[in-house]
Amino acid sequence: MVIESFLDGRVIVKVGDLTLEDADAIVNAANSGLMGGGGVDGAIHARGGPQILEECRLIRKTTHPDGLPTGEAVITSGGDLKARHVIHTVGPVYGTERGREAELLTIAYLNSLKLAVEHDLTAVAFPSISTGVYVYPKDEAARVSSNAIRDFLFTNEMIREVRLVFFKAGDVEVFIANQRLNIRP
Repeated sequence: MVIESFLDGRVIVKVGDLTLEDADAIVNAANSGLMGGGGVDGAIHARGGPQILEECRLIRKTTHPDGLPTGEAVITSGGDLKARHVIHTVGPVYGTERGREAELLTIAYLNSLKLAVEHDLTAVAFPSISTGVYVYPKDEAARVSSNAIRDFLFTNEMIREVRLVFFKAGDVEVFIANQRLNIRP
């Protein structure tokens, strides 16, 4: 259910199940191990099937043997999901990054969008990265993520639609109250 849209419809804010989004890619708020976990990560791996896990294992064997660093992003197929791809990114654990949390959260969003462009993807759906078990305050995360998305979209025309998919209506309300999508960079 779409609640609000911004930037001439290029950003959609909604309540829903990210794993059911029919988009070029959904973004996984992954842990650095890329082997699945709880929350969004676990749901994506469960619904997407074993192909996603196999591709993540290959990434760990080849390009990221020590795990995916915070803020970085990698891409796999969507497996059994409606989305064709999954972009996996690791957000910061709030309070553990020596004051760099906002910078790292920004980088996670930007690297995910850059990876989408590199793969000619035009519609990307995001969860609220780091606001679950990584305890990033939702109001602050709304400001950081909306700034990053807005700045990226102002400089890149390829991405036609960014969906911000929240699991609960209350989280949408917090995002809308704190977002900065309508502020010119």
